[in-house]
Amino acid sequence: MTQSHPRISKAVIPAAGLGTRFLPATKATPKEMLPVVDKPAIQYVVEEAVSAGLDDVLMITGRNKRPLEDHFDRNYELESALQKKGDAGRLAKVQESSDLATMHYVRQGDPRGLGHAVLCAAPHVGHEPFAVLLGDDLIDPRDPLLQRMIEVQEQHGGSVIALMEVDPGQIHLYGCAAVETTADGDVVKVTGLVEKPDAADAPSSYAVIGRYVLDPHVFDILRRTEPGRGGEIQLTDALQQLAQDEKVGGPVHGVVFKGRRYDTGDRGDYLRAIVRLACEREDLGPDFRTWLRSYVAEEMQQS
Repeated sequence: MTQSHPRISKAVIPAAGLGTRFLPATKATPKEMLPVVDKPAIQYVVEEAVSAGLDDVLMITGRNKRPLEDHFDRNYELESALQKKGDAGRLAKVQESSDLATMHYVRQGDPRGLGHAVLCAAPHVGHEPFAVLLGDDLIDPRDPLLQRMIEVQEQHGGSVIALMEVDPGQIHLYGCAAVETTADGDVVKVTGLVEKPDAADAPSSYAVIGRYVLDPHVFDILRRTEPGRGGEIQLTDALQQLAQDEKVGGPVHGVVFKGRRYDTGDRGDYLRAIVRLACEREDLGPDFRTWLRSYVAEEMQQS
């Protein structure tokens, strides 16, 4: 019999990072505001939360992140100018971001890691389960990962993390989960977690990607969690404790994701994400794909 658990209504988006991998572009512009085609990356993430039914969004920000707040706020001067021009299309695009969700903001005073950023959400979240979405991972809206994770959490309680099978040579870039199979083909039970292990020490090839549905007991654990890898408070360490002791906050399950994911965490993957998304756009795709084929063919001839 399916158990009943509190309905998730809140999403937390950590966005306090410095974006050092994208310098000098991020010297004055938050990395979350870098455009992916014609929308900032952060808007894709908020849209994903809203599509999963989470329209109460808390963003964890830091210094120099004011443009994030401005983007999801009204811009009356710009709207008025577009309205006077009769440019209804662009006006709708401008208003779309401010109408997406109920947005809240809190600053992470010290950059002490993802675990600390999540802990900053405790006063807003309270005693409800909640979702965490990282802005470096963009999930294609045709593959509703977060909705599936919420379904699993409502069924089993506890916490749910998103997992993706990666090449063993890449596992050192991710948190890694030790798992047991369940009756559901896309769901595993997580028995342990380790942050960025060497390939030889990795318990599996299942990497943790940037989507979490968390039991609020994680806050109590984070308050007691000492800095780990990199001198930061790691969310992975707190989830490891939850996985080892189900009495604390329920079990930890993983949803194995095999859909379309756009990694904007480094420059190469960011460019590839832009190309893939542009190719799939109805308004841009046909002409862009034609140009891209011509460009690749020309490059191959020259090489």
